[in-house]
Amino acid sequence: MSGVQHVHVGNDEDGMRLDRWFRHHFPQVTQGYLQKLLRTGQVRVDGARAKAADRLSEGQEIRVPPVPSADERRARPKPGLSAADRDFLESITLYEDDDLLILNKPSGIAVQGGTKTTRHIDGLLAGLGEDADTRPRLVHRLDRDTSGVLVVAKKRQAAAKMGRMFQTRSVRKIYWAVVRGLPRPSQGKVDAALIKAATPEGDRVRAARPGEHEEAQKAVTHFSVVDHAAQKFSWMSLKPVTGRQHQLRAHMAILGHPIVGDDKYRDDRELPDAIENRLHLHARRIAFPHPATGKTVDVTAPLPEHMTRTFAVLGFQVNRVTGDGGED
Repeated sequence: MSGVQHVHVGNDEDGMRLDRWFRHHFPQVTQGYLQKLLRTGQVRVDGARAKAADRLSEGQEIRVPPVPSADERRARPKPGLSAADRDFLESITLYEDDDLLILNKPSGIAVQGGTKTTRHIDGLLAGLGEDADTRPRLVHRLDRDTSGVLVVAKKRQAAAKMGRMFQTRSVRKIYWAVVRGLPRPSQGKVDAALIKAATPEGDRVRAARPGEHEEAQKAVTHFSVVDHAAQKFSWMSLKPVTGRQHQLRAHMAILGHPIVGDDKYRDDRELPDAIENRLHLHARRIAFPHPATGKTVDVTAPLPEHMTRTFAVLGFQVNRVTGDGGED
């Protein structure tokens, strides 16, 4: 084990998430162990307690408690990828260049590992590099049951720049969802700060109550009804301004129109047999300036199979969409 270290954030790490910084410098430290170190205050940024999702700034000092040594890290076998896993990643790749990899994440696969989660996108990406310096890096996240565009940086500098873009809201994101009922008005904005709330079924978020706004996170979503079916179901285009955990799911529930198949946020009513009881939320499109060239990267992900079937049942036609639907 090494002793306590005080490490300064480099220029090319400005804007990087703290947990991502740890994975680069101390890849032997698991996400779960890092969370424990953060909860107990052993990891500090400029002397203050920190969270895994905090964004770092150049020059900040990070206190690193004793962790397994570099020799122990080098002794670990390189992960590698099986042929089946490599084929899987290739099959979901929407865009790739020297700096970026953009995937169409399937519904049902986690982006990162956790309790009882051994197969996840981040773990597969680890097998694409020789070590922590060469492996691709996540720059944002999607819920396990949300499908669609997921951006991965192939270089540290690209990851840092993409992190700043997401932090400064320079990334345009459009999600498609099928929700219960027909929202009125058909276009609008949900501006409802969210606060985490532990439940017996796991973590949730909810609208902040009076007196809670100091600890709540600001969350804003623009919404538009693209089409509807007999006022029972609506196809929504959702544009998050912020990127909070479960933001779109919670905001639609707050609006009174939960996303179909979202058992975490009040969609517990029976569905027609032809509609599968799975989350109907899809990260449809993403657009941003390329971190190396500045040219616009604009990528659209096809719908997952269960949403394609639902669209067919409800008579929603993807090729008729313009403007808010993200197909312009």
